[in-house]
Amino acid sequence: MHDRPRQGGIEFPVLARSGVRKEAGLISPSCIQTQVLIIGGGVTGTALARDLALRGVDCILVEKDDINAGASGRNHGLLHSGARYVAGDRQAAMECRAEGEILKRVAAQAIQDTGGYFVAVQGDDERYIADFPLYCARSGIETRAVDVATARALEPALSDRAIAVFEVPDASIDPFQLSLESLAQARSLGARLMRRTCVVGFEREGRQIRAVRVRSMVGEEEMRIEAAQVVNAAGAWAREVALLAAAPIDMTYSKGTLLVTHSRLAGRVVNRLRRPGNADIMMPGGTVSIVGTTSTRVEALDDIHPTTADADLIVEEAARMLPALATMRFIRAYAGVRPLLGSSGAADSRSVSRGFALFDHEDHGLDNLATITGGKLTTCRLMAERAADLVCRRLGVTRPCLTATTPLPAVPECAWTTPGRSAREWMRSHGSHDTLLCECEMVPGSTVDAIFDALRSAGDTPTLTDLGLRSRVGKGACQGGFCAVRTVAHLYQRGDFHAQRGLAEILDFFGERWRGQHAILWGEQLAQAELMEALHCGLFGEELRAAPNADPADQSSQSSP
Repeated sequence: MHDRPRQGGIEFPVLARSGVRKEAGLISPSCIQTQVLIIGGGVTGTALARDLALRGVDCILVEKDDINAGASGRNHGLLHSGARYVAGDRQAAMECRAEGEILKRVAAQAIQDTGGYFVAVQGDDERYIADFPLYCARSGIETRAVDVATARALEPALSDRAIAVFEVPDASIDPFQLSLESLAQARSLGARLMRRTCVVGFEREGRQIRAVRVRSMVGEEEMRIEAAQVVNAAGAWAREVALLAAAPIDMTYSKGTLLVTHSRLAGRVVNRLRRPGNADIMMPGGTVSIVGTTSTRVEALDDIHPTTADADLIVEEAARMLPALATMRFIRAYAGVRPLLGSSGAADSRSVSRGFALFDHEDHGLDNLATITGGKLTTCRLMAERAADLVCRRLGVTRPCLTATTPLPAVPECAWTTPGRSAREWMRSHGSHDTLLCECEMVPGSTVDAIFDALRSAGDTPTLTDLGLRSRVGKGACQGGFCAVRTVAHLYQRGDFHAQRGLAEILDFFGERWRGQHAILWGEQLAQAELMEALHCGLFGEELRAAPNADPADQSSQSSP
């Protein structure tokens, strides 16, 4: 046993770590104790669980959906060099530069160090172009001017109207692999995860939160979690969680839409060399490119989806830098919400800082609640460190942060989100029995088996949606139309699915994938959607059934194209 911190009259033991999943702290089936409760399973919440676990602090992470269900799983996967922010937010630029360098060292397996170009085209602000190297130098960001002809030879998709190109150390990062591996290490050290568990209320006593009431989104069971410290890392939902504790936060919501191409257009990150605006970045995403983004202020979080207007705007703007996008096939659109600090009356929220903030809530009369929000994917480790420092100071834990120097262990079952990995593994070692379930992304049955068994061994009941999030199933041109059926059939053959469960799983999975296609249905993708309609409606009659978790008012978008 280590030190036994006390807070609010309750002792919270810090158990020696054995690598075995810990069940200690269970008072009754409806009450659990822990030192720290983390609310939110995005990149910051999972990084915080890892940070605390490495310091020997017992923690539970609750997530109302699944890992990276919010903005952490709906971004473009850019590991910022910081160059995007050099003119308008120097602090954010410097944080990105420093954190990008750290993540390249400690989480290399989740990163493709592609490098990046900032490209100006005719008509762009020539003063900004001339000042860009100076802005970068002030933030400590390395830049190099590249001859335009050389750049176009290396990246043929660039416009012949390009007038200036600068190289910066941008990279591509897989946010799912990062979060899943952070959480895997945290759990190996005793941290606990409660997926599909929603916070419904706080029990306050004086300046303390005595317990947090949570409810299972699956079985509707309610329980209490007693924690010495509570950290709100709920991203865009941080304001709603804080309000449950009567601790208001001033936030702005900004919706960003992105498009996924059928094939990869460039090897590098390609940025528009101008002040941040719409559709000024294209990311390499394995075998595809991701193009975006927009910035539209929204007031609520319950109806966030890409629109045809968003897609049209992105194609029109981005094609000025990358003309091939005007005729490119797009296979998916998706949208996420940026949690921005402060308020803005403008429809476009780009003027609001992309920095992050840690609220200790002591001015709200609470000594054991903190909120960490704002920021970016690139700064998630730093955000977690700042929150963990506060929590540990309150608990009396003196162990330092280790995440900036300790490599993140690569966990085999967490690496299947990487584009192309399934194909390479299958080509190297597949047997005649290892059937491809997803031909677009070449995902074999053995990959599905590995993920399913890992989830089940952790005490979960895996769903088809769980498998899709942790692999490339459903990510290709058919967007789950064929591979959802094949994967379900495979799970029936394994004896994991029974009776009507398979059809319910297909409805839930394919309905979500379909919602990402509405905005980009033209050309080849429209023909693909019509084929999927024939299969899923004509063969399975899905338009006559409601998805398991569907709102009756939204059955049309859940059921079929």
